[in-house]
Amino acid sequence: MNRRTFLKKTSEVGAAALAASAFPGILSARHRKPTIRVVGTHVTLQEKIRQQAEKDLGINIEFYPGGSAEVLLKASTDPDSFDLYEQWSNSIKILWQARTVQSIDIKRLIHWDEVNGLTKTGRITPQARLGLGDAPYKLLYVQPDKKLGSNQSNAISFLPYVHNTDSFGYNSQVVKRGIPYETESWGWLLDRRFHGKVALVNAPTIGLFDLALAVQAQGEMTFQDMGNMTREEIDQLFEIVVAKKRLGHFRGVWSSVPQSVELMASGEVVLESMFSPGVSTLNGMDIPCVYAAPKEGYRAWHGVMCLSRSCTGERLDAAYAFMNWWLSGWPGAFIARQGYYISNPQRSRPFMSEAEWDYWYEGKPAAEPLTGTDGRVSVQPGAVRTGGSYIQRFENIAVWNTVMDTYEYTLPKWSEFVLA
Repeated sequence: MNRRTFLKKTSEVGAAALAASAFPGILSARHRKPTIRVVGTHVTLQEKIRQQAEKDLGINIEFYPGGSAEVLLKASTDPDSFDLYEQWSNSIKILWQARTVQSIDIKRLIHWDEVNGLTKTGRITPQARLGLGDAPYKLLYVQPDKKLGSNQSNAISFLPYVHNTDSFGYNSQVVKRGIPYETESWGWLLDRRFHGKVALVNAPTIGLFDLALAVQAQGEMTFQDMGNMTREEIDQLFEIVVAKKRLGHFRGVWSSVPQSVELMASGEVVLESMFSPGVSTLNGMDIPCVYAAPKEGYRAWHGVMCLSRSCTGERLDAAYAFMNWWLSGWPGAFIARQGYYISNPQRSRPFMSEAEWDYWYEGKPAAEPLTGTDGRVSVQPGAVRTGGSYIQRFENIAVWNTVMDTYEYTLPKWSEFVLA
């Protein structure tokens, strides 16, 4: 897919209007602190992170958070509007093909040697499931022909930093609590018991796989390779789920973490695609949201931080400083409190209490009340993180968020589903 095709296709799904509002340009930083602009989602572009980074680095940082589709379109069409882009690895193919990002020199990454094997080889342990689709290691290294691949080089397409395994969340006051890896199943998204009370994330490279995992778990169809579906498989999948949508099974879709929280907090849904910060927020609101550990395996994602091709000079230096800061310890500890992992976790361990480390990384019962990033208690004493330890969760990956070869073909199909 070339740049012309990408622009045409994004227009077809009604997103092109978003490109009209460009971010403010950076004034010359001569005689003042350098300023970098970071485009991304609400997941990592949080005010506490921005303030701490400015304090530690002595630079100005501007955050521009938005929905997944919005920020991807911005980064893919307007490289002058940002210096750094934060999202998920399934966006790399689009950004690289659009030629709006530049490679990152690993010699300028202070903690590169500490980054674990999950990103570099695809497996957290030798026995771990590799996971279907765009495992990050397949897209990490820039090859001599400027394509992306798994052969190691001195240039990478993204900084590996935050990552997690995603599934669905459910309100255990309404939905009977299941057994992790045994009875909890993606098939619950299509269970008739929850008719009209189910929501999905509004992203074709994410929600598509939630639906595929659910349909397969229900035994309604199978896939030769879920990570790279054929057109025929996509047709069959959407024929099934669009029919269910028209019958009122799905309450709707959400485009941001706050929206997903509101849907469950209001009682409109009892089960939905969720990201970890949403689960943490709901628990902090005393709503017992359980983050499922599906027996079929997780849908995993890996955060990517990319450099705009327009980032040069002192802004480039500041951008590298910000990337190195993300792997310096404090940020990894901060995002652990919303359920996310960092690529070099041992450096973050001194910034976490023993109880926090044991709960978030080791899968042990919480020894004391634990607060989330919002300062509210989100984990009660004795609670155990669903899915267990960091290693256990990443040993059970079913599929990674992926831009398939049939990505363009899925866009109108996804729009049909959303609008049905």
